[in-house]
Amino acid sequence: MPTILLVDNDSFQASVCKSILEQRFSNVQRVGDAAEALCLVEQPRFAGRLGLVITDLNMPGIGSPAFVAELHVRLPRVPVLVLGSDAELAAGYDARWVRFLPRPFASEEILSAASELIALHAWEMA
Repeated sequence: MPTILLVDNDSFQASVCKSILEQRFSNVQRVGDAAEALCLVEQPRFAGRLGLVITDLNMPGIGSPAFVAELHVRLPRVPVLVLGSDAELAAGYDARWVRFLPRPFASEEILSAASELIALHAWEMA
C-alpha cells in the first residue's frame, strides 16, 4: 500500500482528515508544513513509497501553489490532492496530476478522490 503524505498546518483539520483516510488507507503520514514535506520527499525510501500528497490550499510559508510546483519538479508523477474552500484559487491547479477538492467535503468524497489518484499513479508507474 502506497504512502499518503498529508500536509496541513491545522492540527484539528489534519487529525480529522487523517482519521478519514485511515478508514481505507493503512499508511498516512502527516507533516505540518510544505518545507517538512519537501525534506521527506528527498529521502529515496520515502519517495519510492509515496503514492499521493494531500495539501491544504492555504499553507503558511511555502504556499500551496509553490509547494505543488516544487513537488512536481522533484516527483513529477506523484499526484496531489489540494483541499480548500476558495474555488477561485483552484484554477491554478488544473493539471493531470493535481486535483482540487472544495471544502466542506464528505468523507466518501476525499476517500474516492484519493483512491482515484493513487490508482492513476499506480497505472502510470506500471
